[in-house]
Amino acid sequence: MTTTFFLVRHAAHGLLDRVLVGRTPGVGLSAQGRRQAERVALRLAGERLTAVHVSPRERARETAGPIAAASGAPVVLSLDLDEIDFGAWTGRSFDELAGDPAWRAWNERRAEAQPPGGESMRSVQARVVRLLDGLARLHPGGRIAVVSHGDVIRAALLHYLGLPLDSYDRFEIGPAGVSILVVGSWGAKVLSLNETLALDETTALDETVAPAERVTA
Repeated sequence: MTTTFFLVRHAAHGLLDRVLVGRTPGVGLSAQGRRQAERVALRLAGERLTAVHVSPRERARETAGPIAAASGAPVVLSLDLDEIDFGAWTGRSFDELAGDPAWRAWNERRAEAQPPGGESMRSVQARVVRLLDGLARLHPGGRIAVVSHGDVIRAALLHYLGLPLDSYDRFEIGPAGVSILVVGSWGAKVLSLNETLALDETTALDETVAPAERVTA
């Protein structure tokens, strides 16, 4: 018996690709992001979801809402799906961060570096994998949407793909992108990565695909 996870990055917000939002409160979806969330809800409406687990951040909850409404599945808030704690970097613009040696180290050596006063990628990976493995044990046969953040989803996928954390930028996890993961007692398999076919066709490329050093927003 396997558990299927639909890993969904939250849809776009107005500060995307400009500010490292992190855990800044009160950042909701933009009008474009709301359209993206509705498209993802349509994409997942036929997947027979049993639950929607979501990060506590507003932009994630606003993405999860339409998914839950379309599927009739209950919403479960999970701290293990929260955005990375970026410490002193929270709320700073990417232009400001560009000259910071610690920021460069974070993007070059993700397995070792850590935001000042914040959380390491290894710690993020540990909490999200703990959650997914636990849900797989509790809900064999379940079909669960997991709405979280770009690097949180990356950390999980790197674990199940058997890749090192320094490989975090080898694949894209765009706003409202959907990746499908199956977990069972035999192991795990990634069935799809960063599906974006359900998104608004008018979405501009520079708003959905950010440079590697900016995808944590």
